[in-house]
Amino acid sequence: MVLVKPPVKAEIGVIGGSGLYEIPGLQNIREYKIYTPYGMPSDNVVVGELKGRTIAFLPRHGRGHKIPPHRVNYRANIWALKSIGVKWIIAFSAVGSLREDYKPGDFVVPDQFIDMTKGIRPMTFFEGGVVAHVSMADPFCDHLREIIIDAAKEINGLTLHNKGTYICIEGPRFSTRAESRVWKEVFKADIIGMTLVPEINLACEAQICYATVAMITDYDVWAEKPVTAEEVIRVMNENTVKAKKLLPRIIEKIPEKPLEDKCSCCKSLETALV
Repeated sequence: MVLVKPPVKAEIGVIGGSGLYEIPGLQNIREYKIYTPYGMPSDNVVVGELKGRTIAFLPRHGRGHKIPPHRVNYRANIWALKSIGVKWIIAFSAVGSLREDYKPGDFVVPDQFIDMTKGIRPMTFFEGGVVAHVSMADPFCDHLREIIIDAAKEINGLTLHNKGTYICIEGPRFSTRAESRVWKEVFKADIIGMTLVPEINLACEAQICYATVAMITDYDVWAEKPVTAEEVIRVMNENTVKAKKLLPRIIEKIPEKPLEDKCSCCKSLETALV
């Protein structure tokens, strides 16, 4: 099969997590089915204009939330965005809290992660011939994190924590109480989710600036605070409203291209290839 790139370029990519399946305010919308060497992405890529910038939107789980976290084709998703020129990825994700002071409805811009996935998910674009050992010491783009943190200050009613450790589990099941206490008390993680890995390391291999906006829906089971599906959905809907207000503010603050003195994401392969 010959892979043909769509006749479109986008500079900023947005990956929507649970609850975020569209971007309001997008204009001149076009939709593209992108074929990749790794199969099909989670959904068609929607390209449009927002705040004078060209945005590519991809719902991580597909529209209608059809794909569980361990079955998301992360390589196809990142390859598809890279193939149309995306240099920045803002990734939204629903998470649970492992801290009393990180409350449901709060947002977190994590600066570290711990990988507890189980090897089911393909982790790299480099599987032979050329090997890449990318540095993940500081896994998120600090420049993009700063932009998100700055933008959040302009949103009334939005509580945002400017750092945190995201522990990524395999899913789709949730943690046991014993596991949750380990994540909190032993690993000292702050939030827990199922989709960060390998999305973040693939973005690094693709030399794309990547940051996560983690939206807390509930406390993980360490807290022993019973939560209903109805309550989680209510908080998720409220978070989605906040995310849709935050995104345009982020977009208008992103420069035309990454600044090399503030970001090394776009040069991640310079010292990684073997």
